[in-house]
Amino acid sequence: MKILSCDFKVSVLCEMMGVSRSGYYKWLSRPEGDDAHGRSKAVALVAEVHKKHPSHGYRWVHAYLQVNHSITVSVNYIYKAFGYLDIESKTRHKAKNKPNKNKGTYPNLLFCTWETVDRPWQVIVSDMTAFWTRWYYWELTLYFDVFTKQIRGRGLSCKKGDRNTYFKGLEEVLTNLEVEGDDLEKVLVRLGKENVPEPLVLHTDQGPVYTSLAYNAIIKDANIARSLSRVGRPGDNPICESLNGWIKEELFIDFGLYEAEDVVATIDEYIEFYNSKRPSYALGYDTPDNYYNRFMAGEIEYKDTFKDRVLDDIPKFVRKRLSTSSQNKMDENGLGVHLDESKNEG
Repeated sequence: MKILSCDFKVSVLCEMMGVSRSGYYKWLSRPEGDDAHGRSKAVALVAEVHKKHPSHGYRWVHAYLQVNHSITVSVNYIYKAFGYLDIESKTRHKAKNKPNKNKGTYPNLLFCTWETVDRPWQVIVSDMTAFWTRWYYWELTLYFDVFTKQIRGRGLSCKKGDRNTYFKGLEEVLTNLEVEGDDLEKVLVRLGKENVPEPLVLHTDQGPVYTSLAYNAIIKDANIARSLSRVGRPGDNPICESLNGWIKEELFIDFGLYEAEDVVATIDEYIEFYNSKRPSYALGYDTPDNYYNRFMAGEIEYKDTFKDRVLDDIPKFVRKRLSTSSQNKMDENGLGVHLDESKNEG
């Protein structure tokens, strides 16, 4: 006999029992003793079929029951039956987790400390992005200066998996660094940093080219420290992820890249526009080139915060929540009140 309690709302009861309201009302309207869906024997049949055909999973068992036993329960019900019976398909082709050969090749020197970057040529980030034009597939590798947001190098190819896009962009970075290095050194002397050797941090993901011996051999003689994002963590390189998205939007919508006859010329035209004419929100709507020039002229304050960055793989919002939670517990125990009273007494 089905009894509907009037002491609590149906929605509250459903939430307590972990069922949906629609499912409850469907069960409520089902006639007593109704077994049209075969639910009462489905679990037993699942166990029987699995015993005879252990190489198959729950989807195949669901189809088998429909064809041979006219059982019409859902695939999800069979999945839950597998969990209830603690069974799974037996196969010789299970996925194997292979260790990542490149994991830990270089440490992550940044984590969530991007706001501590305080001068040009301090941190360069890179990533590859792919796109289609009307006729061809393209891969574009860009190198950004985190402080000024300037594009410092680029590599472009219509060949899938072309390693040269990474190498060409890195060589442009090294060329630009050599050209501007003397001026930057003079600025650092003026700022009192002449005796502190600060390597340029090159931060990328753990792509096979970025971690290859050939790629890193290019910078072995330069004062460059390598930094890598963690595996499967695109948030460890947010500058590239954000700028690549905006750049592709502008290339296709504003510069008509999809229909462009000369893709290379269009990309180069856009990079010139990006560096010298495009206002950047992150720079207070200044252009990257002008922001660089303002720093070199001493118009932008040098805060010297990068050396004091705190590396922590726990995201900042998590650390903030943990700190707030800890503070709340102290207040609940009366510790926070005690501290306040002590301050007032002093």
